[in-house]
Amino acid sequence: MILMKHVAVPATLVSAAGRQRHRTFATEDVGGTAPMLASTVTGALQEQGRAKVNLTLRVVGRRVDGYHDLESVVAFADCADQLTLTAGPELTLSTTGPLADACGDTSDNLVLKAARLLAEAVPGLKLGAFTLEKVLPVAAGIGGGSADAAGALRLLARLNELSLDDPRLQAVALKTGADVPVCVPSRACTMTGVGENLQPLALPVLPCVMINPRVPVATKDVFQALGLKPGDLLVGVADVLTAPAWPKAGSSIGDWVDVLGQVENDLEPPALKVQPIIGTVLDALRASTGVLLARMSGSGATCFAIYGSEADAKSAGAAIAAAHPEWWVHAGALS
Repeated sequence: MILMKHVAVPATLVSAAGRQRHRTFATEDVGGTAPMLASTVTGALQEQGRAKVNLTLRVVGRRVDGYHDLESVVAFADCADQLTLTAGPELTLSTTGPLADACGDTSDNLVLKAARLLAEAVPGLKLGAFTLEKVLPVAAGIGGGSADAAGALRLLARLNELSLDDPRLQAVALKTGADVPVCVPSRACTMTGVGENLQPLALPVLPCVMINPRVPVATKDVFQALGLKPGDLLVGVADVLTAPAWPKAGSSIGDWVDVLGQVENDLEPPALKVQPIIGTVLDALRASTGVLLARMSGSGATCFAIYGSEADAKSAGAAIAAAHPEWWVHAGALS
């Protein structure tokens, strides 16, 4: 069954929201709980919106303008939303997939926001019809909406022969959302500032299990629970001096786990206050066989665990999915 509605957008931009409830399972998904949908659209440009995972997340402090300065090691998962673009005279968006209903009002979707902003920045920008196959949880701490917006920018760049280094596109990415700039290249890196400063990292492939308890967590609620006022610092000079150096290219999974274990996710304690079920998810991951490190990503509620082998990750994911069929579970890899 396909549900379609049309939403008016300012100026000449028009959006259409459609939600199609269907599931297509990939062979490596655990229990079919986190499928990667293969697009069947032909004659269209295609991109993936890969899930972003914060392996570490330090909140340096809150700036006087209210934004928070962060330091984070970011990786990307092998589960993703699928986005297609067919060139046309109007900007439209249709949403499909098992989690399409969670997208909310399509006129507020970050895909359309990014496209509108780029159209304002680049005169004569060619637009078209976007279709988003939504499989990643929303309000989940894995940047699903940001990854979709970044995918839209990459598609528009390809359609209009723009470089991803074009300063107009980079400015639009940050204006769309703090996590969008890191999602444009979707490569392992360190992220600092409010999300605009990126430095690549030579991260090995990390076997992982990702879990979301299907409970949305608003980022603003977590930062509110953190309780920093404008001008407050959470990281001092001593923290900067003792910060670990990230492993070099060719380092093992064990080397990375050792160093990652020295840096926390500062948003985990306040997120536990907002949604205590995050603790249940972390307990399940930390009790799994072969786990090397488990923590929350972003502002939650998605949590992840790193394992020493693909077999360990798949086995753990299958066991957790069987014990908690109500959870979204993905066994795969971060890179």
